[in-house]
Amino acid sequence: MLKSLAGQSNLGAHHVEVGADFVGQRLDNFLLRSLKGVPRSHVYRLIRSGQVRVNSGRVRPSYRLKLDDRIRVPPVSQRAVTGRSLKKDQISWLAERIIHEDSRILVLDKPSGLAVHGGSSIDLGCIEGLRCLKPGVPSLELVHRLDRGTSGCLLIAKRRSALRRLHQLLREGKVHKHYLALVEGSWQDGEMDVDVNLTANRRIRGETVVKVDPEGRRAHSHFRVIEGYGPSATLMEVSTTTGRTHQIRVHAAHMGHTVAGDERYGDQEFNSMMERKGLRRLFLHAHSVAFVWPETAEEFFVSASLPGELSQVLDKLRGTR
Repeated sequence: MLKSLAGQSNLGAHHVEVGADFVGQRLDNFLLRSLKGVPRSHVYRLIRSGQVRVNSGRVRPSYRLKLDDRIRVPPVSQRAVTGRSLKKDQISWLAERIIHEDSRILVLDKPSGLAVHGGSSIDLGCIEGLRCLKPGVPSLELVHRLDRGTSGCLLIAKRRSALRRLHQLLREGKVHKHYLALVEGSWQDGEMDVDVNLTANRRIRGETVVKVDPEGRRAHSHFRVIEGYGPSATLMEVSTTTGRTHQIRVHAAHMGHTVAGDERYGDQEFNSMMERKGLRRLFLHAHSVAFVWPETAEEFFVSASLPGELSQVLDKLRGTR
């Protein structure tokens, strides 16, 4: 059961009962999906001010929904809806970047520069665009996230049951994600695991900075050399069994080999050199995702080719080896 609550914005407060498909979902995510077009900041304001209630009580945005919970949804003024309303003809290009779709999930080849979801300073994210393109799909939810500058495979669940199963596989380290990253210098350590704990801190203006911290959360990355370009750079394949914020970028910097184009953790001189080779973005691409559906033992694999603008940088590096 899921109805678009935004369409009822001219009504007074009303109540929604939670069906089986949405048991375990966070309240904030439920409302963000239901109140289409309403900014995230406004949804959180409704929850924290007590205008949204569950079983007549105030709850946190992180509250996990239970079967038959009764959610009070306050009237939402049309002025709360973002000034930019999405239209299919404006985002039809996003449909062309869907590289796999079945009854359970779809996979988007996310372009660099596009956030996975909108926010207070971002009008459009992948998930908002896909929901606009596919209004008949009752549930479209992010399975995981990619940094805004990262391109490549992004998993989106079309069913709550698929979302729960994939989150379980992620927790168990059974979703195998492989990235391609161009890093600074000549990698001399061979194939290796980097198992270094990380802590994320939020700074002013909402920026997140991640640091190596023995007391932080476990983060594991596996690095393997694909191709070297003399002393200047190395193309690496990086696989992860954990999905911490900025994980690959921080692990690479920790090893003394920052990712090309990384303005937050990178080396300015190296970035300038790569910019002269034509790099205009972060050189980090989610190349492939693989896992096995537990119920059927069906193997799932999907890959996204390296974008042309990154391949061109490699071609220029090969010309100067």
